[in-house]
Amino acid sequence: MKMDKVLGGAALASLLLALPAFAQDAAAPVVEEAAAVVDKGDVAWMLVSTMVVIVMTIPGLALFYGGLVRAKNILSVLTQVFLGFSMIAILWVAYGYSLAFAGPTEGGLSAFVGDLSKFFLNGVTLDSRAATFSAGFELPELVFVTFQLTFACITSTLIIGGIAERMKFGALMAFLAIWFTFSYIPMAHMVWSGPGLLFGMGAYDFAGGTVVHINSGVAALVAAIVLGPRIGFMKEPIPPHNLVLTYIGAGLLWFGWFGFNAGSNLEANALTAVALINTVLAPAAGALAWALGEKITRGHASALGAVSGAVAGLVAITPAAGFAGVGGAIVLGAIAGVVCLWAVVTLKPLLKYDDSLDVFGIHGVGGIIGALGTAIVAAPGLGGYPLGDAAAYSIGGQFMVQLTGVVIAVVWSGVVALIAMLIVKAIFGGARVSEAGESDGLDLSSHGERAYNG
Repeated sequence: MKMDKVLGGAALASLLLALPAFAQDAAAPVVEEAAAVVDKGDVAWMLVSTMVVIVMTIPGLALFYGGLVRAKNILSVLTQVFLGFSMIAILWVAYGYSLAFAGPTEGGLSAFVGDLSKFFLNGVTLDSRAATFSAGFELPELVFVTFQLTFACITSTLIIGGIAERMKFGALMAFLAIWFTFSYIPMAHMVWSGPGLLFGMGAYDFAGGTVVHINSGVAALVAAIVLGPRIGFMKEPIPPHNLVLTYIGAGLLWFGWFGFNAGSNLEANALTAVALINTVLAPAAGALAWALGEKITRGHASALGAVSGAVAGLVAITPAAGFAGVGGAIVLGAIAGVVCLWAVVTLKPLLKYDDSLDVFGIHGVGGIIGALGTAIVAAPGLGGYPLGDAAAYSIGGQFMVQLTGVVIAVVWSGVVALIAMLIVKAIFGGARVSEAGESDGLDLSSHGERAYNG
């Protein structure tokens, strides 16, 4: 059976990277076998995927969020995303990669986190390798390190949308660093590293439904609740100031998501194409479903609704990108569009939490839909591509594994976010800017500049 039918996401590479050298030597066969080779096509694809995921964050996410806030806060959001990305990139190289993908294969805390054996990429050389999913082919480990770096960066900066327009810049950066260390890294290890708890349980997460979207969405919700609502929330309109920027950002997000999802196959083959086409179809279905839902419930389909629905579809297909058939991708995207519309329009006002740019409503809720829905759309009878023996695949059994992963992600991220917010509030004498600073806008009060003059 071909390896690309047996394994998905970053799992195999993570497992082999986690094996210590002495274990590989001990298992070396007596009969000499052909050495694995680096495929230049796979390397080129992964380099491109890495670069487009960076574009997905800066400028994609930055512009998407920037257009949604008021004019007096756009530069603050752009700065938070840009410098948040920069900080997490350095932390990933310093200790994030090592804790997520290095360390012992069993015992101790290996089910939850790695170790610091690759601190500042110690031992990651020009000759070190990560496996692809086809037997006999490998990637330079530095390519894998950098690709995973982009995931860590965008996950952390997604949280910014939940607390936009009211948090102190220093407090935000400290919060992101703490949350990255104690939530993102353990979740990445648990799901994508060989010794990880959820990896061992057989959880499906092709490109980050639990690791990225549920993780960041729950953190944004908790941080927003602890921080409190913006001045005027639910008392006066707080409209987006430039939906053209949001539209451009959404287009860059969709473009970058091809690297995000299809790149997670770690090589260029037919399964990569499955992830690629699903990343076209699910957001298309999400956009149409959200627009139809708006037309039915509110009397019109909006531009903001269309791009929001597309992002909801992208979120939902992320964990299922290499497991779903095209029909499953369309259905999953459409369901996410409708349910996320309900979460944003009905659930948020009902519970009165000020998740400024609906990170939980789209990424948190959409991620839960995608993670649970993956168990269904991966079924071979529904056109899916499950791991292992397709004939033995059980929707019910896999659903329970997926549900376990969702619960762990929600609780883990929520607890870490709560503790992180309490810490930064104590350190900074409160996490919010002053009322005067919030009224003047964070562009001026936090950064001393304005986006628009005259």
